[in-house]
Amino acid sequence: MLKARVEIKLKKGIVDPEGKNIKKALNLLQFNEVKNVKVAKVFEIEIEGDDEEKARDRIEAMCRRLLANPVINDYKIDIIREK
Repeated sequence: MLKARVEIKLKKGIVDPEGKNIKKALNLLQFNEVKNVKVAKVFEIEIEGDDEEKARDRIEAMCRRLLANPVINDYKIDIIREK
């Protein structure tokens, strides 16, 4: 079995309103050293089989079709072999 870790974040230059609100809240809570916050999503997906290339292709398709918006998101896929 393989596990994929997919990190999805906003592309450079895209405004992150959630990150800005978190930064503002942290500053209000006296965490004044916080100068920027960026929010990302992480998915851990278990895949049957042991063909890493096929798993990566399937995860790429999942990202393109559902998990990420290619207009505003970048994503990174890491394949991990389960023992």
